[in-house]
Amino acid sequence: MKTGDFNVGNREISDAVIRRLPRYYRFLGELKDSGTERISSKELSEIMNVTASQIRQDLNNFGGFGQQGYGYNVELLYKEIGRILGLTKMHNLILIGAGNLGQALAGYVNFEKRGFIMRGIFDINDKLFGEYIRNIPIMSINQMEQFIKENNIDMAVIAIPKSAAVEVAKKLVDCNIKAIWNFSHIDLDVPAGVVVENVHLSESLMRLSYAMNTEKYGKEK
Repeated sequence: MKTGDFNVGNREISDAVIRRLPRYYRFLGELKDSGTERISSKELSEIMNVTASQIRQDLNNFGGFGQQGYGYNVELLYKEIGRILGLTKMHNLILIGAGNLGQALAGYVNFEKRGFIMRGIFDINDKLFGEYIRNIPIMSINQMEQFIKENNIDMAVIAIPKSAAVEVAKKLVDCNIKAIWNFSHIDLDVPAGVVVENVHLSESLMRLSYAMNTEKYGKEK
């Protein structure tokens, strides 16, 4: 099962709406921290570069939250979007792959701020065993399955070559992992009941290249 459309009540919420929610959450968090108490859809649209009607349509999928003539209570909306995104819960996760990308991911402090607690890091390189990343020891991949069972792990981050990712993903599924954040440069096919977010950094870079070249060629015409 991949991330995608899901239902709230009897309404089907599109993947496009869900993918915009973290951006709303980020901007609302910045507004909250700056002391802003309320904001209109028009004001929010100017900050986020999204139309006001799009914002209203997106939020109406979940009840609206706004009041005509008042706008949105920033702190309330921030908390409600966090709840919708599941950020009110704590999630125990592990990282497979302690190379350069894995180390960068493990060092990302906002995991904890969002309720994602890194519990273990695993690799096949025995030269890394016993080293620490943010006080978390790097362990052998052979210890992974037992560690998952003993530490109530529900999520995994994969940052390994694609040649090994499919086998590792199968082991994770067999260990009842419920969600996989996959950086292995291959789309993983997992059973129903398991969600996977496939992240392809090169695709993002190519979209950036396209946008840059489109802008360049547009100016040359």
